[in-house]
Parts: sequence; structure tokens; C-alpha cells
Amino acid sequence: MEEINQKSKILIVDDEKSNLMLLNRILSAEYAIFTAKSGEEALKRVKKDEPDLILMDVIMPGMSGFDALTKLKEDDETAHIPVIIITGLNSEGDEEKGFSLGAVDYVVKPFNHAIVRARVKIHMQIVQQIRTIEKLGLVDSLTNMPNRRSFDSHFALEWKRAAREKKPISFLMLDVDHFKNYNDTYGHPQGDVLLKTIAKIFMQAARRPTDLAARIGGEEFGVLLPETALKSALVIAEKIRSQVEAERIPLLSDGNQITSVTISIGVASCTPLAGDPPEAFIAKADKFLYVAKNSGRNQIHFEK
Repeated sequence: MEEINQKSKILIVDDEKSNLMLLNRILSAEYAIFTAKSGEEALKRVKKDEPDLILMDVIMPGMSGFDALTKLKEDDETAHIPVIIITGLNSEGDEEKGFSLGAVDYVVKPFNHAIVRARVKIHMQIVQQIRTIEKLGLVDSLTNMPNRRSFDSHFALEWKRAAREKKPISFLMLDVDHFKNYNDTYGHPQGDVLLKTIAKIFMQAARRPTDLAARIGGEEFGVLLPETALKSALVIAEKIRSQVEAERIPLLSDGNQITSVTISIGVASCTPLAGDPPEAFIAKADKFLYVAKNSGRNQIHFEK
């Protein structure tokens, strides 16, 4: 657990320099500490540093800790981050209001070192447990890549971000050509080998932290490319298509024999506006995939 804690990040928000220094001294041996002196600065630091836990003073000039907490919980990208409120001794009203706004705990001033460490440790453990559970539910067991549930969650966030920042976003819908015939000919275990082999190609194509390659279902896969216009998306799609076509997959029944496979790809790309339906974007890529498969397979189709 110590190794995990050393990598965990805490954002401390307080307008009093002495409080920031004291909490930093209490916690810095086990956690990476970031600080902010106002609610406004805290909201910016959260986006930049992506903390695992926030300690938030409630009384600050300008935007209060309560206001900052409200904004954090209203944003899908930050709503999951646990917030411990910092309050004055015997401030029951602050504690109640903090809990009602979504805080997970509180620490009181003046700080008791042991209590601060204990409360932070408990919530860091909860964060790690939640991540473990989420990982178990978000990873495809065969290919060890993100599954449809994981894709839907990531896509929802990136779609909103693209609309907010007026940035392009692209999506590749990929399908294995004649997969049923492949399974019927070589058997389902060999089909699993095929899917695991090409999944590695898809994941290598999703190189940036915001990119995501996922198994959508069966022999269908998706590659999400935020901040990527159509021209660049097509370059990536062609690289994937050609790499899969060139891949030689050993047969389980005879290690000296190899087989090959091809894929079809539908590509959708746009710069969404606020309120644009994300479902229509995915449906467009699915439609282009259908066209690619019905036009001879082993090809890429997109809106020209």
C-alpha cells in the first residue's frame, strides 16, 4: 500500500500559507502534494494535476470552498474526486453543508497530525479499491483492452471536451472480415488467438493518453482519437489496416502453419457543437463500416 500512496496525489486548497505548509509537512512523506490558494485556482489545478484527493478549506476570499466543491461535483471530469473539507473547530454547520454538497469527510483546525493522516489514508484506500473494481469491470478479459463500458465512459468525456474546446474528434469502427468463417474453419480457440493478436495492433495505434482502443463487442473494435482531424485519422486507419493485413498468425493445430486476416474500417470525424448527439457520431462510423464491408472488405470508408 505504501508504494501506491507514494504515487497518489493530493491537492490542498487554503488561502492561509501556514495551513498549506503544515498540511504539506504532515502528508508529503507519503503523497505528492499540490497546493492552491483559492477556489478559482483549485479548479484550474484539478484539470492540470488530476489529484486523487482534495483537501479544501471552506472559508476563502472570492470563490469559497463550498462553491468550488459544487463546481467540481457538477463536472463529469472531476465529480469522482473525493473532497475532504477543512473547517474550523466545532463548525458543525460547515461539516453538514460540506457533506450535503458531496464532501466525503472533514478535518478540523488546528490540525491533529495523526487524525489528518488517518482520514487521508482511509480515503486513499477507498480510491484504490474503487479503481480496482472499475478496472475489473472495464477491461475485456480476452484481449485485456478496454471494453464497451469503458469506451462509453471515456467517449462521453472526450465528446464534451471536444465541444467545449472546439477541437476535432475522430472515431474508427473496425470489424474483422469473415470472422464467422474463420471460427468455423479453425475453431473458436484459434479465433481467440486472432482477436488477441490484432487487439495489440489497435492498442499500439492509440498512443496518446487521451486515445482509446476498445473491444466494442464480438469481432468489433473501436479506436477513439480526440483532437484528431479526418486527414490524420485516415493515416492511422490505413496504418492499422495494412498492419493487420501483413500480420501472420500461427495456427494452434500446427505451429508451422500460419493464417492471415483483414479488417474493414469506418471512420467518422467532426468538431462537435454543444448539444450535438454523440450517438449520431458513432452511428455514422458504424454506417461507414457497413459500406466498407459491402464494398469488398479490407478497406476504409469515410465521408468524402
